[in-house]
Amino acid sequence: MPRKPSYDRDALIAQARDIFWRQGWAGTSLKDLERELKLKPGSFYAAFGSKDALYALALQRYAQDGVSNMMALAQELGPLGALKAQPRRVIEASELPTKACMLSKTYAELQAKDHDLADQARTHMIVMKTCFADLFRQAQNAGEIGADHDPDRLAARYQSDLLGLRLSAERDDINAVEIAEDIATDLDRL
Repeated sequence: MPRKPSYDRDALIAQARDIFWRQGWAGTSLKDLERELKLKPGSFYAAFGSKDALYALALQRYAQDGVSNMMALAQELGPLGALKAQPRRVIEASELPTKACMLSKTYAELQAKDHDLADQARTHMIVMKTCFADLFRQAQNAGEIGADHDPDRLAARYQSDLLGLRLSAERDDINAVEIAEDIATDLDRL
């Protein structure tokens, strides 16, 4: 009878997500993962199969957490309130391995290599954009933004603004808090 693994697979995926998020796909070796996750090569392969398979799980976790967090924020603040609060939340979160978006980092790193993980990152970004569009639609239905706005176009612009903001937050010569406030203020003009 096979032995039950002595590790928490979900915890390892979360830990791997943070490693990949910080270091990227190419910057993270199998040895890095084995050392950081405290897994021997055989256990690593038994648990995840490959570095790419673990990376895909980490991307999925990152994306699911992003949508879940946004929906929880919408429950608390309403759709427009969540959209206004999100820019500041992502740059002020001190527990993040890096401010830049893992999905956009993955896409930028791997799409020129025609890597399957780039397609997965793109798909997750589309899901996130759809989440934003749904929140804009809800805000529109509640009368918080004008009926003349296209929620899908607003979501694409909003996502673009967030991705730029998150990358800018990595720089020490830019005041990302001011940019986050500008994004929120612009939403009040809709």
